Amino acid sequence: MSEASDIVKKRLDKGPDPILLTLFANRFMSVAEAMGRSLQQTSISTNIKERLDFSCALFAPDGDLVANAPFIPIHLGSMSFAVKYQMKLHGETLKEGDVLMTNSPHAGGSGHHADIGGILPGSMPPTSVNIFEEGANIESFKIVDGGVFNSKGLHEHMVDKPAQYPGSSGCRNIRDVESDLKAQIAANHKGIQLIHAIVSDYGLETVQEYMYHIRANAEMSVRNLLKDVVKRAGTNILSAIDYLDDGSPIQLRVEIDENEGSAVLDFAGTGFEVRGNLNAPISVVHSAVIYCMRAMLDLDIPLNAGCLVPLTIHIPKKSLLSPSRTAAVCGGNVLTSQRIVDVVLKAFHACAASQGCTNNLTFGTGGKDKDGRNIAGWGYYETIAGGSGAGPGWHGTDGVHTHITNTRIGDVEILERRYPVMVHQFGLRSGSAGVGKWHGGEGVVRELEFLEGMQVSILSERRTRQPYGSEGGGPGGLGRNTWIKQCRGEDGDVPESEAVPTTEAFREINIGGKATIWMGKGDRLLIETPGGGAWGISDEELENRARNLRNLHHGEHVGAWEPRGSIAERAAAQAAF
Repeated sequence: MSEASDIVKKRLDKGPDPILLTLFANRFMSVAEAMGRSLQQTSISTNIKERLDFSCALFAPDGDLVANAPFIPIHLGSMSFAVKYQMKLHGETLKEGDVLMTNSPHAGGSGHHADIGGILPGSMPPTSVNIFEEGANIESFKIVDGGVFNSKGLHEHMVDKPAQYPGSSGCRNIRDVESDLKAQIAANHKGIQLIHAIVSDYGLETVQEYMYHIRANAEMSVRNLLKDVVKRAGTNILSAIDYLDDGSPIQLRVEIDENEGSAVLDFAGTGFEVRGNLNAPISVVHSAVIYCMRAMLDLDIPLNAGCLVPLTIHIPKKSLLSPSRTAAVCGGNVLTSQRIVDVVLKAFHACAASQGCTNNLTFGTGGKDKDGRNIAGWGYYETIAGGSGAGPGWHGTDGVHTHITNTRIGDVEILERRYPVMVHQFGLRSGSAGVGKWHGGEGVVRELEFLEGMQVSILSERRTRQPYGSEGGGPGGLGRNTWIKQCRGEDGDVPESEAVPTTEAFREINIGGKATIWMGKGDRLLIETPGGGAWGISDEELENRARNLRNLHHGEHVGAWEPRGSIAERAAAQAAF
């Protein structure tokens, strides 16, 4: 059913019963949560079972998001894009028992399986320059046809097709991937059963009616938010700009209609599509925006498509937020999305920047060898926490997954038991938080030793540009990735002193924000994640500035601030205090 029936449309005009509205909001949310529990319990991969890198959601007959349990915010807009794309592609040909599978960014997909092939284990290559290097790219595949699972077709899409591209291989462990996909299918079936139960209790028309009422409620909440923003800001024009580590700008201008409670978000001025993988599909941009709107609402409502109804989003073509169909995008999904959130929240003056990164670590073995043969192996993927930004009245939080991600980090005991690694350090990173009246959150330190040779990759941001502070608050600390390399004669390493055995000497190498390295046995990777920005000037800093100003009037100066330049420049500097 692609749109509301005539009966439902007539009933919508009457408005919702407030008690039923709350009841259905909770019932719909419980369906999504139950699907999530089913998926976690029946999956096999660390990525789903322990890290909870998944989302489950419920959609209206027209494909709009009705309820998304608090899983991964990056999926909020993209899942609706994916559902609508498949509805348009297949029309009325779908039948009961069909299950569709997609991950193509062009079709609203975003991956999130840790093993879909590509040029590197973990399927998140920091060096990818096109979509084919990132693994399987599936626009639409009927993995279940009328209740019959298509194992042969799955193998073709996940193993054979990705391996056709130079340097790429298919899944390194297709058995685990297939098991996880069956868990997803089971979770969908659980959701179907629960929806049927609700329909049985209240009738189809009533269920569909309240799907639209819930969306309308979210829409009205966002409209009221936008009107309130104009009152607080004293203007209906907001703007902000921030930059990726490579210097690419993400620019936003917001124009609010305070009468309608609507807004136009224009990303004109954003940089061109990049050669690397920091391009973000349009669906990801919508996900970031809908997340920000919901985060700024001080209401307990289901996050749904209604949050986007009052918004018109303009994205410049050929920009990194509207890339070409074959552009690499894995970094845009997990990193550029964070920067979009930073820019939106900066424009709305909501809080200081959080770490602005997900610190994507992948490692594993297998793939294509030098002769082009596919070698079986495995891949591991995790994201690493950092500091969250402070706001007007609260400190940032230490060591959390922030904003567009909501996953867990790999559990140390499970990680060491399942993979040939040892965790040397995992804790908060002292001194990384922004300093201010309300301080930012601390980043974390995570150091892993690799017990056998394997390919290790890091895909990260905020290694050259600090997370911003607001209202005079200091920025969060930059992140850093360090390869602690054992000195080996076969690598051409020479120890600092001949008196030190080669096996005990090591080098410390800053590998930058994006790198892939073959690490030998005993090598370590030290990841120091960014801290969050602070909000407001601390009382101590205000006192120091006041003292410096008093001393300035007496011809003296104490402290770090020192006026220079012309009389006019010095007067302007004094006025700033």
